[in-house]
Amino acid sequence: MAGYALRVVIFLRLIFGYNFTIVEEQFFVGQKSVRKSAIEAARAGGVVLMKYFGTGVKVHRKGAINLVTEADLRSEKRVTDILRNYYPEHQILSEETTYPSSASPYKWIIDPLDGTTNYAHNYPCFSVSIGFEKAGKLELGVVYNPILDELFVAERHNGATLNGRRIHVSAAARLADSFLATGFPYDIRTNPNNNLDHFVNLALRARAVRRNGSAAIDLCYVAAGRFDGFWELRLSPWDMAAGALILQEAGGKITDFQGNPLNIYQEQVVASNRKIHNTLLNVLQLGRQRRIRSG
Repeated sequence: MAGYALRVVIFLRLIFGYNFTIVEEQFFVGQKSVRKSAIEAARAGGVVLMKYFGTGVKVHRKGAINLVTEADLRSEKRVTDILRNYYPEHQILSEETTYPSSASPYKWIIDPLDGTTNYAHNYPCFSVSIGFEKAGKLELGVVYNPILDELFVAERHNGATLNGRRIHVSAAARLADSFLATGFPYDIRTNPNNNLDHFVNLALRARAVRRNGSAAIDLCYVAAGRFDGFWELRLSPWDMAAGALILQEAGGKITDFQGNPLNIYQEQVVASNRKIHNTLLNVLQLGRQRRIRSG
């Protein structure tokens, strides 16, 4: 749509000498641009994360290998303070804190530090992820990687950008030529459905597989053509919300393991450049079939 509008403006300028300004379409609630609000909040959260990164910030355990740091909590407070100031009536779903319920159709879905284990070990791969829903439909996604100062943004039907430049998924058409990413659940030691079977099956068929430790970044990297595909089990809505919309707006496809449209309130995700999606799904079924036979 934006490309068509640009061509129309150029035509009118050439033929009639009209001088138009192209205004990027944005989603507004009241007089405030939701996009600008989310970007402000994501960048502010990133500032907090960079302030504490590498300083030996205090780490707490939520499980055997599931961590939370003081930086998670401080980033969340900064992000939510900004959004609640602009939109006090909106719902907020965040990883670290439970907020009062609201009847508003608008919901912010926030991960103030996606990649906590990386962060706790001074491994520079983490992000702030902010998704925005209206009546259960994703309208906006913002993912900010403060280490690289990379800001991924998408609005429904308006494309996806990285630092203001349009991005698009890759053109890889064969799994054998594909660069994939995945992650593993926190109960990998105790749950047999721990993704190791899928990892082996795809590592033997793809060009390479990486494990970044930030699902939001992985989804954005598929959107930007850096990865060709990504899959993971037992994610939470805040892991997927922003990245899912960014991927879709960049031309990608995202489903569950059965190929159904993604529901971020379920736990499975398969994301790709579309061209390898069916092949990815077929290989993922191999692990599931093996577990059924062995069970």
